[in-house]
Amino acid sequence: MSEAEGPEGPKPDRSRRKPDAELSRKLRDLDRRIDASRPERRESVEQEAPQRPGFGMALRLGGDFVAGVLVGAAIGWGFDRLVGTSPWGLAVFLLLGFAAGVLNVMRSAGLIAKRPGIDDDPAARRFK
Repeated sequence: MSEAEGPEGPKPDRSRRKPDAELSRKLRDLDRRIDASRPERRESVEQEAPQRPGFGMALRLGGDFVAGVLVGAAIGWGFDRLVGTSPWGLAVFLLLGFAAGVLNVMRSAGLIAKRPGIDDDPAARRFK
């Protein structure tokens, strides 16, 4: 028995054959063509500014106003239920809620100076 033969017969040749070399060449060629057809990637991905920053600010201002009115109405309704002064508590606190909502909108819009340490809101810095 020679070294090339095993117990069942000759061992298969493990050297690179011509079809394997040709297949490797085709694969390299395909990789090269794919890389050439791909658009260049941007190395640094820049963060884009929001498309409509005014829309976000409008939602925030509207939410501040509506929240002030709703909280005032809820407190007035609760006050009326506890004390029994049916329309007066709701009317007074609804007006106070309206005033608080207008004040919050003016502060958020920057029309009134903010109180240092109290009105600092990190979310507001995004819109400047």
